[in-house]
Amino acid sequence: MPADVFYLDPSTHLDLPTLRQLLASQQTVKLSPAATQRITDCYNYLHNRLRESDAPVYGINTGFGALCNTGIAPEERQQLQVNLMMSHACGTGEEVPAELVRLMLLLKAQSLSYGHSGVQLATVQRLLDFYNRGILPVVYQQGSLGASGDLAPLAHLCLPLVGLGEVNYEGYRLQAADAHHLFSWTPITLEAKEGLALLNGTQFMLAYGVHGLLRAERLAQAADVIGSLSLEAFDGRAEPFDHRLHQIRPHAGQLQVAERIRGFLQGSELQQQPKTAVQDPYSFRCQPQVHGASRDALAYVAQVFETECNAVTDNPNIFPDDDLILSGGNFHGQPLALALDFLAIAVAELGSISERRTYQLIGGQRGLPPFLVAEPGLNSGFMIPQYTAAGIVSQNKQLCTPASVDSIVSSNGQEDHVSMGANAATKARRVLDNVEQILGIELLNACQALAFRRPARTSPQLEQVVEAFREKVKFVSRDRILYPDLHAAAAFVRGYEWP
Repeated sequence: MPADVFYLDPSTHLDLPTLRQLLASQQTVKLSPAATQRITDCYNYLHNRLRESDAPVYGINTGFGALCNTGIAPEERQQLQVNLMMSHACGTGEEVPAELVRLMLLLKAQSLSYGHSGVQLATVQRLLDFYNRGILPVVYQQGSLGASGDLAPLAHLCLPLVGLGEVNYEGYRLQAADAHHLFSWTPITLEAKEGLALLNGTQFMLAYGVHGLLRAERLAQAADVIGSLSLEAFDGRAEPFDHRLHQIRPHAGQLQVAERIRGFLQGSELQQQPKTAVQDPYSFRCQPQVHGASRDALAYVAQVFETECNAVTDNPNIFPDDDLILSGGNFHGQPLALALDFLAIAVAELGSISERRTYQLIGGQRGLPPFLVAEPGLNSGFMIPQYTAAGIVSQNKQLCTPASVDSIVSSNGQEDHVSMGANAATKARRVLDNVEQILGIELLNACQALAFRRPARTSPQLEQVVEAFREKVKFVSRDRILYPDLHAAAAFVRGYEWP
C-alpha cells in the first residue's frame, strides 16, 4: 500500500498520535480492502433482510424518536432518510472551526467503516472525498443534546452528501450542489438506514475532544517549562523536585513533572546562588502535584477518546454474522461528556496555578522590582497583565461548571436523559483558548523578571526558550501598549515546540 495513504481498517487502532500526524500531514485517507468488504457485506445483509421481512426495525421502516412505532412503506424509505437529514439540520450559533469539521468527516467515516451501520460504500467514500479534497460542510456549534448522537451538527455535516446545505472550499462559501458540480460528482441517493447512520453518532463531541486533548497535551508541556522559568525568576528552590519526595507519593503525573523540572534546572547558575527563603509559595513548589494531577486527568480523558475513536456509535447496529439488528444506545454521549468536563477542569487548573505564579512575580519580592519595571510609579509595568490573567481564570471557573450533570427531556419523553456533551465540548475549547493566554502572560512576566537576575543565567535549556520568546516579544523597559505582547505571547505558547 502507498506510504502517502492512510487506510481505515477494522483491525487498525486509531490512536491520538496517529490522528495528530494525520491532521498535520494532510495525508490522503482511504478505506482498506477489509473495510470495503465489511461495509458492502453489511449493506447487502440489510437489504436482503428488508426484502424478506416487513418486521419493524427502528429508523429503517419506522419513524424516529417518539415516532418509532409509526410504520413506513417500502417506497417511502428513501424519502424518510432525506427528510431526517433536512428536518434535523437545526444548528445555530457560530460555525464549527474548519479543522474540527475536517476531523468530524474522518471520524464519521471511521465509525461507519466497521460494517455495522448498513450504509452504502459510496456514502463512506464520499465522506472521505470531502475530507481529502478539503470540502468542509458548514456546521454550527449549537443544537446537539449529546444523546441521540450529535444530531443537528451531524445533519449539517452530512447534508452536502445529498447535494443540500453549504460547504467551505478554498476560502469560498458554496452551495453543496455547486461543489458536486465542480467535481462532476452525483449527489448520494440515501438508502434505508443511511440518514440515521449518518446522524446518530458522537463525532461532534469526539472531534472537539480529540482536538482539545492534543492541544491540552501541548499546554501541559508548556506549563512545566514556563513554571520552571518562573521558579528561576522568583529565585525559587530546587528541593521540592527531589526524586525522593515523589517516590514516596508516586502518582504518575507527579513523578513525570518533577523529573521534567529537575531536567530543566540542570546547569542553572541561579540554582547555585545562596537562597534566602526557606520555602517557596505553593504555586512554585507544588507544581509536580498540581501539574501532575492535570496530566493524570488528561491520561484518563485520552483513554476515553481513543476508545470512542475506534467505536461504532450509530443506532440500530447490524451484525450480519449473527443475523441480528439490535437497537441500543451507543450514540449516548455520557462517556465523552464526563471526559470533556474533566478535560476543561484539568486544563483550567494549569491556568489557575499559572496566574498565581504571575501574581508572585510582580509583588516586589526577592529583589525583583514591583510590577517588574525599573521605575515603578512612573511606570505601571506588568500590573495589568495580571488583572487580565485573573479575569480569565475567573471565567474558566464559570466555564468549568459541569455540563454532564444536566439533562433536559426531549422527543416527547422518548429521549428522557441526555448528556449535554456538546456543551461540554464547546466550553472546553474556550478553556483551552483561555489557558493559552494565561500561560502566555506568565511567560511574559517570567522572561521580564529573569532580566533583573542578570548576569546570572538559568539553565541552557531554559535560556533557549527565553531567546526564542524574545524574538517575538521584547523586554519592557518603560510602559508601552501591551496587548500586542499578550497576543504574541499566547501565539508563542500555541506554536512553540515545547520540550
